[in-house]
Amino acid sequence: MATKYIPIFLKHSPTPRMQNFALLAGIEASVRGTLITAMPLTIYDALGSAEATSSAYFAAGLVSLIWGLFVPWGTRFIPRRWMYTLGCCLYLAGLALGGFGQGWVLAVALCFLAMATAATFVCLKAYILDDIDRANLGCSRSRQMVFAAGPWAIGPVFGVWLRSVWAPLPFVVAGAFALTLLIVFWVLRLGNGKQIARAKGPAANPLAFVGRFLHQPRLIAGWLFAVIRSCGWWVYVVYLPIFCVEAGLGDKGGGTALSAANSLLFISPLILRAARRAGVRASVRTAFAACATAFLVAALVSHWPWGSVIACMAASVLLVTLDVVGGLPFLMAVKPSERTEMSAVYSSFRDVSGILTPGAAWLVLLVAPLPGIFVAASAAMAGCWWIAGHLHPRLGTPRPSRGGLPAAQRAQAAH
Repeated sequence: MATKYIPIFLKHSPTPRMQNFALLAGIEASVRGTLITAMPLTIYDALGSAEATSSAYFAAGLVSLIWGLFVPWGTRFIPRRWMYTLGCCLYLAGLALGGFGQGWVLAVALCFLAMATAATFVCLKAYILDDIDRANLGCSRSRQMVFAAGPWAIGPVFGVWLRSVWAPLPFVVAGAFALTLLIVFWVLRLGNGKQIARAKGPAANPLAFVGRFLHQPRLIAGWLFAVIRSCGWWVYVVYLPIFCVEAGLGDKGGGTALSAANSLLFISPLILRAARRAGVRASVRTAFAACATAFLVAALVSHWPWGSVIACMAASVLLVTLDVVGGLPFLMAVKPSERTEMSAVYSSFRDVSGILTPGAAWLVLLVAPLPGIFVAASAAMAGCWWIAGHLHPRLGTPRPSRGGLPAAQRAQAAH
């Protein structure tokens, strides 16, 4: 009888809301934003060249890709809340090694950080697909970006400044954010998601769902958009700061440019609103085409370093647009029964881009100077512009049959 006096929020986990997921995204952005410019510069200083830095990121991408694909399989044995907790612990371990390690130990730290990002990303996406209906996925995404806007806008330049005060300091501050992320996650009590019953049969092959993914063209297209968009960010985050250092602009130029670009995340709801009016296909195609042009200009004016920085900042405006709308074709096509598995497939875009970008950069640097990487990024963006032309023209717009348009517009659409 005494249990009836226990507050309901102590007896049952609260229903997760968009704000809960946005808060977690914002705190994780604080971890990654503080390191996003400081980490490449730390590895570059330790290893001594852009080629060696590419090798370290290539190895971290391979490790993270394999780990990310096995996360859904692992959640059959480890409850989702503990998998997310493991991701936070990997953040703490990687930050400890990154702050106080030397040489190739930093590459191990990079692997830990990449694994942490993959684990938390897969779990968070699965939580979102469990609790946010399909029609509100875009709104949920834009809200997460608004919460993450401050950390991404301040973090890059803040991390470089912390590094100038004391080399391990960015890692110490990021570690405090990672610990906060872990605490907030447990306070929110998200649990293990909706599908928490233990499987009666043997666990499925962790790679079996890849075959189902390969038979769904819209999922493939959405994943490719995410991969190439992420490659663009890799170029902007890793190779633009190195370009600034080699061109004599100093180590703060890249961090300042990244912070300025990330401040655009504050207007992501406006970008989403404009994309809904224009349609997902038109928005994605326009963003990829303009981004390809900007990266090409950055390569052509590389003799004027600040011109390249400005052109890359213009490209980042379009990358933010793609952050808002580029993942919608994938998320709108996911079946409810495959939420966790397809979340893992989608999250692999970060790992694949983490392999593809440094691998391609290493090949480019064998035959061309660093601005050649901007040309390769431009070509990849142009390829996605062509692929986006095959999307349905009304993807992401309200459907007349579901009452999403006024009566006059429904009648016009019927004709």
